Order: sequence, then structure tokens, then C-alpha cells
Amino acid sequence: MEAVARVPIFFSASKSSTVSLPSLSSLSLSRSRRSLLSVAARPISDRRRNLCMAAQSEATALADPPPKGAESFFRTTISSMERVYLTRNPTAKAILDLVRSCDGDHICYDHFAFRTFGVEGYGIDSMANFFMDFGYMPREELRFPAKKLKALWFAPPKIDCIDGGNGIDGPLPRIFISELLVDQMSSQSQEVIRQYIKTSGNGNKHASIASALGCLTWEKPLYSDYQQLARESEYAAWTLVNGYALNHVTISTHQLKSHIRNIKSLNEFIEDHGFKLNSEGGTLKVSPDGLLLQSSTVADSTSFNFADGVTELVPCSYIEFAERLVLPQYKNLANDEIKEFHRRDGFEVGNADKIFESTSKDQLTRKAA
Repeated sequence: MEAVARVPIFFSASKSSTVSLPSLSSLSLSRSRRSLLSVAARPISDRRRNLCMAAQSEATALADPPPKGAESFFRTTISSMERVYLTRNPTAKAILDLVRSCDGDHICYDHFAFRTFGVEGYGIDSMANFFMDFGYMPREELRFPAKKLKALWFAPPKIDCIDGGNGIDGPLPRIFISELLVDQMSSQSQEVIRQYIKTSGNGNKHASIASALGCLTWEKPLYSDYQQLARESEYAAWTLVNGYALNHVTISTHQLKSHIRNIKSLNEFIEDHGFKLNSEGGTLKVSPDGLLLQSSTVADSTSFNFADGVTELVPCSYIEFAERLVLPQYKNLANDEIKEFHRRDGFEVGNADKIFESTSKDQLTRKAA
């Protein structure tokens, strides 16, 4: 098996809905934190070390919370991203409602995840700039050679918030952004991707707006182009029809209060209610150190109207679950003393590699156990 870099694990669900994706062309985004973003503007392959050094040099500034007005705007924007996600993915909404029915308003998001095309400024940077403007710090780069992917995760700024929280109004989530290494694709697939990028204008500058509005920044694709990408990369085909939409959100299970705060109990609870979990590599994905446990549903499907008049079901998004266990050096702390920083941070490539399969055809067509 080919080695992968450390990444997160994701979850998905399967039902069907109908969505029509509009296109977005020219909008504008403000920039701040110039020293970080001047580095972030460079391709991720060239700038990882400089980006992390810039983040460290700016650590004090980035650790400070954004002004109240900026925080309110930021939360409104990611709330819009969540609303688009829940509208298109009935399984995710149903599971959130199910968890609340058992546990109350204790849902905290561990991370949000996005997919991108790593070409001509449409990769990780296009979405990352928005989050870095509001104090997020780049952390670890992750590699998935077999899938021709790389990813970078971002830590949120420190904002006073009670532990546990409630969804978007709770603690800010980590951000996980991946990109397809387009230059490693076949010439035919590269041509397809680049032709849509050309129709986007400066759409890469408005990735966060596209995500919040549920819009593609390029032309609605042809079914034949979607098929070309799907034959080579499920990830590429998904990104062509979903664009910058939220790929998944992740519930932080250890922030829950009832018995389902244990991820194994939560998995059983979800399956008992008829939802299908991603079985790739086993339902429960466990990091080598045993401290990061993840699972996910299988992605919902949506009816997509392609530009050539073909209407077909395509994979949409899914929901993930993550339990971060207490680090060994803090194992003697009392339960009421444990904070998030006492727990395992970051992501695990092996877990994440299997979570990516939540939108794959094999998982979508697999019969529930």
C-alpha cells in the first residue's frame, strides 16, 4: 500500500435530493493580515515552509480574536456555508437532529472540509485566504499520493467560548482543505479541468462567497466531461459538480454529554436508526497512536442537470464524527478539568484516506449491513 501523509477522517450519508447549481462570476473579497497572505498567494507546493514560518512569526497577532464585528460577519458566512450543506444533504440534517434529540444542544464542530482543483490559483489557497483573514493559522500539510491529493489544515483563532458550544455558535472548527494535483492527471482530464477554470474568470478569488451561496464559479459542466473525470478520479468529478461547497462537517463526539459521546456508541446509535456508515477500512478509523477515532456516513446523492441536457445522480456531501482522546501526559486530570488542548490534535492520513471514500461509487452503491 502506498504511504500517505497525516490527515483527518470523514463521514457521509446516502439519500437523494434535487439541486440546481448556479454560476458565480465576479465578486470581490477584502484582504487583511498582509504578511501572511503575501506568502499564502504563492502555490502551496512552493510555500509550505514559508507559510508556516510566517504563521509562527505572526502567532501573537493570529492568536488574538478578530474584532466583534468581524467575528459576527465570519460566523454569518460559515453559517451560510452550513445552510447550503444542510439543504443539499438531508442525511446530515437528519443526523444532527437525531443527535440533538438524544443529547440536546451540545453539538460542537471538530472541522469543516473543502475540496479544490490544485491548478492556476484554484487550489488550497483560494479557500484558505478567507479563513486566514479571520485569524486561522496553517498547520500541517498532508499527502495522499495514490489519490493525487494534498491537504493543509488550519487551526482557529482563540475566541472566548464555553466548552461544548452549539454548532456554528460554538467553538470555531478546524478547517481542512485538500486539492487535486491536476498536473499529475492524464492529459485528457487536465484539459477538461483547465477549460472550466478558464470560464471562471477570477472565481478563485471568491471561493468563500461561492461556498456560502452554493454557486459554481465555472460553467455548468457537460456530462461527458464529468464522466471523463469520474473514470480517473472520483475526487475530481465531485469537485467539478460541487465546486467549493462544504464537503463535510464533523461532529466532535467527546463534546457531547450523553452516552453517545463515545464514538462507538454513536456509530451504533446512527446505524440503529437506519443510516449507512462508510465501511472502507472498517466503520471506525483509528490513528496509529489510538488517540484519534473517526467515522462517517456515506454521501447523499443529488440530481444534477448537466449543460448538455443529461440529468444524473451525483454524490453530494456527508457528515463525519471524530473523538479526540486525552493525551497521555494529561491522563490523570479529572474529567471536569479536561479542555480541548489536552486532547489529541491534528489529523491522520490513514484515517482521512478512508474517509475520502465516503463520496465514492463503491460506498454509495453498497447495501447497508
